[in-house]
Parts: sequence; structure tokens; C-alpha cells
Amino acid sequence: MEGKRVADSSVVTAIQMNPEDANPMGNVHGGVIMMHVDKTGGGCAIRHARKICVTASIDRLDFHHPVFVGNLLILKASVNMVGKTSMEVGVRVEAEDLLTGEVRHTASAYLTFVALDENGAPAEARPLIIETEKEDRRNCEARVRRESRLAERKREARCTT
Repeated sequence: MEGKRVADSSVVTAIQMNPEDANPMGNVHGGVIMMHVDKTGGGCAIRHARKICVTASIDRLDFHHPVFVGNLLILKASVNMVGKTSMEVGVRVEAEDLLTGEVRHTASAYLTFVALDENGAPAEARPLIIETEKEDRRNCEARVRRESRLAERKREARCTT
């Protein structure tokens, strides 16, 4: 299977936040942001694999600053690492104040998606072609996170037996 460059599957999404996205104080709900993170990350994974991809886990979702009604929510997703059937996608979330032009980094997330075949079984994902030092660093960091996830699952399994 032919590999694919990070740049060829990256996705940028922009959505203006409205009153229905927020609490009475005008802060956008974290769950609304999480939904957009999952959708943007999923689009990136599908674009990379050219197969249906499902969310296996959200490894981290760190909120740094609030998002307000009227802000433009900008989500930037790219594949960091590809395993046999799974891939890690990183999503950076920014909020732009459309009146002032100020852009704030509001959240970051790492999600794992699994590619599926026509029968809904895990399918091989195409390899990732790494071209830059930044992509190489992200790939290395993703591999460390994967090892940590696998070790945690083993520890949890020991607790249930």
C-alpha cells in the first residue's frame, strides 16, 4: 500500500460559535469543542486512510483558554503516527475574535482512529510519509504516547484478573 504525506491528509475546519453552543455566561461548552475536535480529527483520518475510520480513544484533550460566542473556532488536524490499523491524529484548536483579529490557542487533543474495511473489521491503514523535522518529532512523541497507552492497558488488565 502506498504511503501518504502528512500534508495530503491534513484538515482545517472553521466554525463560528453561536449562542446555542454556550452556557449562560457566553463560554462555549467543552463538549461542543470536543465534538468538533472528533469530527475534524475523523475527517483527517478518513482522508489519510481513504476508508471509514472510527474513534478508538481520545488520549488527551487539554483546554488552555475559553472560547466565546461569536469566536471563530479553528481546528487544525494532522496525522502524527500510523500503526497497522490505527493512527494518531493531533488536533490544535484556536479561537479567533472576529472583531479584533486576536487568535488564541484554546485546546489541543490527541485521538486514535481505527480504519475499517467494508465489513466493519479493522483494516490496514496506509503508511505515513514523514518529510519534516516537525513531523518527525510529532511521530516520535506519538509513538511514546502509544507505548504509554499500551502499558496502561496491561496494568488495568492485571487489576481485573
